[in-house]
Amino acid sequence: MGKAVEPPSGGGNIEAIDLKAALEERYLAYALSTIMGRALPDVRDGLKPVHRRIVHAMRVLKLDPGQGYKKCARIVGDVMGKFHPHGDASIYDALVRLSQDFAIRYPLIDGQGNFGNVDGDSPAAMRYTEARMTDVATLLLRGLDEDAVDFRATYNEEDQEPIVLPGAFPNLLANGSSGIAVGMATSIPPHNAAELCDAALKLIDNPDASTDALLRFVQGPDFPTGGVIVDSPAQIREAYDSGRGSFRVRARWEKEDQGRGGYVVVVTEIPYQVQKSRLIEKIAELLQARKLPLLADIRDESAEDVRVVIEPKSRTVDPELLMESLFRLTDLESRIPLNMNVLSGGKVPKVMSLREVLSEWLAHQREVLVRRARYRLGQIERRLEVLAGYLIAFLNLDEVIRIIREEDEPKAVLIRTFELTDVQAEAILNMRLRSLRKLEEFELRREFGRLTEEKAEKEALLASDDKQWSSVAGEIRDVLETYSKKTRLGRRRTLFADAPSRALDDIAVALIEKEPVTVVLSKKGFLRGMRGHLADFSTLTFKEGDGLKLAFHAMTTDKLLFLSTGGRAFTLGADKLPGGRGQGEPIRLAFDFDDEQDIAIGFVADPDRRRLLVSSDGNGFVVAEADMLSATRKGKQLMNLSGKTALSLAPTVGEGDHVAIVGENRKLLVFPLSQVAQMTRGKGVRLQRYKDGGVSDAKVFRMAGGLVWSDSAGRMFTRSEAELLEWRGDRAQAGRLVPKGFPKTNKFDG
Repeated sequence: MGKAVEPPSGGGNIEAIDLKAALEERYLAYALSTIMGRALPDVRDGLKPVHRRIVHAMRVLKLDPGQGYKKCARIVGDVMGKFHPHGDASIYDALVRLSQDFAIRYPLIDGQGNFGNVDGDSPAAMRYTEARMTDVATLLLRGLDEDAVDFRATYNEEDQEPIVLPGAFPNLLANGSSGIAVGMATSIPPHNAAELCDAALKLIDNPDASTDALLRFVQGPDFPTGGVIVDSPAQIREAYDSGRGSFRVRARWEKEDQGRGGYVVVVTEIPYQVQKSRLIEKIAELLQARKLPLLADIRDESAEDVRVVIEPKSRTVDPELLMESLFRLTDLESRIPLNMNVLSGGKVPKVMSLREVLSEWLAHQREVLVRRARYRLGQIERRLEVLAGYLIAFLNLDEVIRIIREEDEPKAVLIRTFELTDVQAEAILNMRLRSLRKLEEFELRREFGRLTEEKAEKEALLASDDKQWSSVAGEIRDVLETYSKKTRLGRRRTLFADAPSRALDDIAVALIEKEPVTVVLSKKGFLRGMRGHLADFSTLTFKEGDGLKLAFHAMTTDKLLFLSTGGRAFTLGADKLPGGRGQGEPIRLAFDFDDEQDIAIGFVADPDRRRLLVSSDGNGFVVAEADMLSATRKGKQLMNLSGKTALSLAPTVGEGDHVAIVGENRKLLVFPLSQVAQMTRGKGVRLQRYKDGGVSDAKVFRMAGGLVWSDSAGRMFTRSEAELLEWRGDRAQAGRLVPKGFPKTNKFDG
């Protein structure tokens, strides 16, 4: 080991500390600073420190709603210089957001100039824009001059700032909040103030009200940009009960007829925090990539209101299906998280339920009310003391004037002569001469009586919990009336609906461009999809030593079924076929089946169709194609087989009522289809009995139309019911040799 390095001499006092302990201590300090001083809002006023300081600085600048505007640069400068020692850009960004009516449900700032828009355009520089407070901000500040909250020294200890605002408006839930701290985050969507006030009043009447009781008033989020929430009431309840969850928000749209059966879809509201321009760009990109086959065009016709026009590919396109495909692939449907992680009491980060958030806000309102009442009581008592002094001065006016004119120490003489307090004597001495004419006994006594009455009211209020809650409820009713749903600002913008119950398969098909395709599988198992419906399969080329096994026509929206010799069914979307260039790809890359097995049959799936599965040893059963479909590479086992037995045939049932089966021994048997059971899986029942060999071909047909087959030259032969008499019997019989003219290939189709 090397020698320990000694610190240089004369380097001052060097203290050895444990690096791990130092890092833990300093990172903890940083984490606490981020959590409490930057990222999480206070449950009482719903504000983070930067927002609180902006609103307080605007109050100091007297930027009330009725006053003129001031440059944002002036506001930002005051906030940064006096209260918030951080970058001006971050302060201006916070100020801008408080003014955007598409970002915040009840703006705290009334901006003049370019403050950005829903397209995501940036606001103008702070030297060009101006601002003042809104009525909502003044509600948050109400009582700040009346000792409603505690103040603390600013960062440079030159000034004072409020620890929390009085918050007479339910700002946390009404305007929402979002932020990322260290190891935790918060995300609270905006809500309707009138609904919150109703729920708060319910909570005052019944402090133990359940979440269900509160949700009779608070329906859910109310986004400034509107939209439609498509979550179930149970999901919404769970989110508010736990404080964690999310909401699915969709754009609001309507069908607009264009005449002659044509229509367009007009989107009038988009989900919260989605940039309209980026949304349209994304849809246009998907349209060019041919991932939205039902969509012809999209254009933005928005002016002050959102108006995005969506044109369908044709008038036959179902508008609901068109919109479902857009909801699945674009931000026309957005998921808004709910994580009510806030500072309880301004100190402890905690995930709260709806009831807890409202309860803490109400407790804060009560505390603000009590503090304001005490402050007012102190003012009344001081004024009553002064008024009592004035009354004494009025009754002895000439003597008071004489003392003031002649005595060297008039204050002491006044106190001694009339038994006044120091405050009363000081008030009399500070009185201006012009006020002497106001010293009418009637006026003084009337003010004295009014203040005495108010003092009694305040004392009664401070002594009674019921009166305190009644007063809080009265203030909440005032807010409720101001921001009721009857007002333009207060009306609910976000609606609720159930998502259309379209089948997932319908929607998935809607996302695929419908085109003809020819499915080709070679003998060596190479699969490909050729564009278009090929009329002549003989033109297909294969690798040397390979050839055509099966080929059939399909559409890219179809589901394809492949049955293996091992009795398994595999499903593949026709849009997922390997390209037609080259020789395709091994089908074993798409499906997982044993090496000794092979694909026996392939066809386009039709859920309404049934097939007769036949094994090589002559067993079989009827199965619906809907029961063959599967979503895994391993497929679905249909037929139970043993030894060298394989699945060899799967003719369609259609309208047939009889089965014709021919063995390798060229014996034909015809029997009723009703003798064959329909199952979803199994070995099946014996269809035909053989001494040697197995089955060659089978067909399901209608006896009324006779049994039809064709020879190698394409000539058609039909045997009527009477002509088939000697071959008819029951299943599991051996049958008789095929009739004259039956193809030598031993197949019904020659």
